[in-house]
Amino acid sequence: MPALRALLSIPVALALALLLAPTAVRAGPASGAPEAVLPLLVTEGRAPAAALLSREMNRSRYRAAGRGIARADHFRAGSITKTFVATVVLQLAAEHRLSLSDTVERHLPGLLRGQGTDGRHTTLRALLTHTSGLADFTRVTHGVVPLTPLQAVDIALALPPARPGPCPCSCSCSSSSSSSSSSSSSSTNYVLPGMVVRQVTGRSYATEVRRRIIAPLGLAGTSFPGSRSSLPPPHGRAHAADGSDATELDPRVAGAAGELVTTLDDRDRFYAALLGGKPLPPRRLREMLHVHAAHGSYGMGIFPAKLPCGITVWGHNGRMSGSYVRTAATVDGRPVLTSRVNTDAIADPRLEPALLAAEFCPRI
Repeated sequence: MPALRALLSIPVALALALLLAPTAVRAGPASGAPEAVLPLLVTEGRAPAAALLSREMNRSRYRAAGRGIARADHFRAGSITKTFVATVVLQLAAEHRLSLSDTVERHLPGLLRGQGTDGRHTTLRALLTHTSGLADFTRVTHGVVPLTPLQAVDIALALPPARPGPCPCSCSCSSSSSSSSSSSSSSTNYVLPGMVVRQVTGRSYATEVRRRIIAPLGLAGTSFPGSRSSLPPPHGRAHAADGSDATELDPRVAGAAGELVTTLDDRDRFYAALLGGKPLPPRRLREMLHVHAAHGSYGMGIFPAKLPCGITVWGHNGRMSGSYVRTAATVDGRPVLTSRVNTDAIADPRLEPALLAAEFCPRI
């Protein structure tokens, strides 16, 4: 078994060497541990600060690099909100209060009528898997203009239908024509399920997430701020890509597609519980992880990433002005890792997969 483990670790070491060259030459040799990659998010990724929290069973490990970041900080989670919204929709499906095959027209009659878009032929499943072809309203608002859900949908309908493009993840998308079988990330796809949740339950998506997920799982640091632009204490500063301060932000720029505020501990706890089968019955969890509709790139509010060593992890990333976060876990939710930087993105795209490989791939 030790020999087998040593053999399994060889591809990881080679992958990390390729991913980090030439940065590894300047930063010093990497040991292959996440702690060795994390400082590179600051030195090579040009983030003011970075942090990670890994969790396995009852053990956790926290590390930080740079200044102005702490384990207990609240931060904006961006598109990680989609995992929560998808979970609520799947719970409602399990309760037979809706079906994933329902059209948008059934719940929101007359709403979807635009360029190549018809709510009579757009299902909830297509929305949750990013295969609806709906344009992304943030192409116009750039994630800085607060909107009502109806305004967001109206903007999307005025745009040409989406074409298959970059996934909401570091994975491969279909390159076929824009259709119900092609994946194209669009925040509009999750604004609409948020509206459907209200129609079905009589309560907002934020209220349903709180009562169905946040409270039962004890996610004390997770909230939907509504129109509140300030972060709950404690929190550090958020830095936009242009260097300006983005700590204060109206969450209505994203709504059901990205409003969530959370903490590192809550991110790990939620994904461990989700993949461990707590919020969803087994059949609905399997549906969430089914990626056939999006050609392997996306499930429902969650996506897979295959690492260089052959291991596949599941999770989501989230980006808001001043915040980028990534959570990944094994399919059973053990272990789970959340990393974050206090700016919009990691400048070197090789570093995020290197961090995941360092955490999840076998080491000697």
